[in-house]
Amino acid sequence: MDIKISQDMKLVRELLGISQADLAEELGVEILTIQRIENEVTRTSKRTIENFYNFVYNKKIYLNKIKEMFYLEDLREEKLLFHGSKNNIDTKRSRKNNDFGQGFYCGESYEQAAAFVENFEDSKIYYFAFDTKNLKSLKYIVDQNWMLTIAYFRGTLDKYKEHQKIKKLISKLNEADYIIAPIADNKMFRIIDSFIRGEITDEQCKHCLSATNLGYQYVLLTDNAIGKLRTLECCYMPVDERKNYRRIKTEDNKISEDKVRLARIKYRGKGQYIDEILK
Repeated sequence: MDIKISQDMKLVRELLGISQADLAEELGVEILTIQRIENEVTRTSKRTIENFYNFVYNKKIYLNKIKEMFYLEDLREEKLLFHGSKNNIDTKRSRKNNDFGQGFYCGESYEQAAAFVENFEDSKIYYFAFDTKNLKSLKYIVDQNWMLTIAYFRGTLDKYKEHQKIKKLISKLNEADYIIAPIADNKMFRIIDSFIRGEITDEQCKHCLSATNLGYQYVLLTDNAIGKLRTLECCYMPVDERKNYRRIKTEDNKISEDKVRLARIKYRGKGQYIDEILK
């Protein structure tokens, strides 16, 4: 799906009250280029796409967030989901060693998706409408079951994979078309790994993970679930927007790292170690 730059240009020009000539001057292109883009008679260059959306962002018009708000207002029976991509979209199920194995992973807000691709040039955010009717779902919270399930799929629970508790968790997961679960980035996985190695208890781990809360993700596990996903739009993230999300992530990381250290201390000795849970 192409970025709707033609539509966006017209809307932004009207919002700012500027002409095609004004915009052409701002972007350093000929007026004919703007006319061709708006009339959808030419393919827009990568440089012009970047310059246009960067110009819009620096005018404090947060176009991608505004679109999120409109879609939230317009969707009634479907769930609005987001997927950050380094370049183009592929709704095939991902590799097996992700949080919940093979699946198509989406977030529930624009910020979540943006935070995961802010380091990549040409990164895009895809907006989807997800019809959940007649699908089986399973929801996780930050608890022992979630931690053990993540560890299983990340390949660090091999020692216990034949344990009855683990088999029961995976069996229940395999009955679902899609999962709603807390997002676990690499930093969170390192905390879970510390729990699996027996360095901290499940209670310490839970509170450490709560400190790094990134919101919830939707993981579409079956073809039936992926077939209920409807692509709404592809949005471009310009360089200055990516820089802003990078700054926000750095600030949030500092706060969460401090809380993780304090959680290890505050809940030391409380809860169970992994060998106590999986005797």
